[in-house]
Amino acid sequence: MRKLQMKKIACMVMALTSLFTTRAQNLYQAPDPSMKTRWVSPENPTGEPGKGGMTNKGAKGNAFFIISPGEIKTIFDVKGAGIINRMWLSGTIGTNASQRRAVRIDMYWDGSEKPAVSAPIGDFFGIAHGLIAKYDNELFQSPEARSFNFTIPMPFRQSAFITVTNESQTELWLWYDINYTQMDKLPKDAMYFHAYWHRDLKTKPGVDFEIMPEVYGVGRYLGTNIGVIGDSLTRGTWFGEGEVKIYLDGDTEFPTLVGTGTEDYIGTGWGQNEFVGRYFGSPISKREDDIYAFYRYHINDPVYFHQNCKVTIQQMGNSSKEQMLKMREKGANIIPIWALGQDKGKTYQRRLLDEEDAPKLEDDSFPETSTHFWRSDDVCATVYFYLNKPESNLPELAPVYHRLIDLEERVWMKIK
Repeated sequence: MRKLQMKKIACMVMALTSLFTTRAQNLYQAPDPSMKTRWVSPENPTGEPGKGGMTNKGAKGNAFFIISPGEIKTIFDVKGAGIINRMWLSGTIGTNASQRRAVRIDMYWDGSEKPAVSAPIGDFFGIAHGLIAKYDNELFQSPEARSFNFTIPMPFRQSAFITVTNESQTELWLWYDINYTQMDKLPKDAMYFHAYWHRDLKTKPGVDFEIMPEVYGVGRYLGTNIGVIGDSLTRGTWFGEGEVKIYLDGDTEFPTLVGTGTEDYIGTGWGQNEFVGRYFGSPISKREDDIYAFYRYHINDPVYFHQNCKVTIQQMGNSSKEQMLKMREKGANIIPIWALGQDKGKTYQRRLLDEEDAPKLEDDSFPETSTHFWRSDDVCATVYFYLNKPESNLPELAPVYHRLIDLEERVWMKIK
């Protein structure tokens, strides 16, 4: 029985590995006769053989679409089985922050009425707040902060349907191409790609933000990109002490997987500056303005689930006693939960929530060194995962006003 289980796990890992490798075979190997390369773009909207570049007598004639405010544009409508491997996208989105958050992208697999992917287009391509920056990682790329790419395998068995909806107030010019492999059928264990975005304008102290609300089915948590806009009452203090927790297959109060802090989850430590890596990075880290956009992708360290999965991050910061007292005077709801102190030259940790008679912040007995506290911020996240079905139980995308609120004043005027 154990050998059979190990064999199943090995087969699953091999199948998932092949899905993550766009070059699923050695470069020198001849292709299977059923596998055919297709590109869908404004110059060949159907991707049909011999139908590309037909406008303007074969010269460049239809390189982009113009999408009016309120218009829904279908950019991919394919029947049969295949795997989308890559998408490149550019246009006014490259220079318009409002469009990056207001324009939405939706993807539907195998005739489902509910999209598996539904997110603001900028957030979907790996960066929050309607911002853009130079980055190149395993899943998303913006080589000169003027365009977006994804290199993610997205299988479908019967059909794939992708739309772009212009919910901004201005005309959208859209250049794109979507590269996919057409085939007779997919492996039986090939799963469907999903992405979900949401935002909490003011998280509650002591309540974890749900990066991925609980999802049911068999799947793989692929990772997330997160955006944080620090609350004005706690500005200038470190936001990122919150631990990421991953609840798997029946976990209730406590998770199976847990990290040690926000910056630790994305591979750095002792704070978070700007950096870009293959699997983790922080393209935006503006501590003076409390604006962050960062990501973590589980490619080489897979996170599987067989029944359900939920991913959260604690809303926790760090500061000194002196700063916290000043923040409290301004009206901040400061709740200390952990403190670091020294006694006779030795360092000790104080777990304040475990103490029945923990000192109050104002007490002389309260440690004056590093202290963690529950905090409230504006937090958003796009989560990516595979699931064994083309629809998930997650909610619909939030309306455009919720996606845009406060960004002009709090982010775009500070980061050009």
